[in-house]
Amino acid sequence: MSPRTGRPTTNKKTERLEIRLTPDELGLLDECSQTLNVSKTEVINKGVRLVKAEIDKTK
Repeated sequence: MSPRTGRPTTNKKTERLEIRLTPDELGLLDECSQTLNVSKTEVINKGVRLVKAEIDKTK
């Protein structure tokens, strides 16, 4: 067997998170990812960054 190959990265994603969503929440996530043409993970990451920026503004 050959070793696993892939694109090397300096920012490895080693952490895992599992969430439960309502059908409406999943629909919103799907709509956002399709509209922006990015993955669901990227939509969530952008949301986290937006919330963080909002928190930083209030400090």
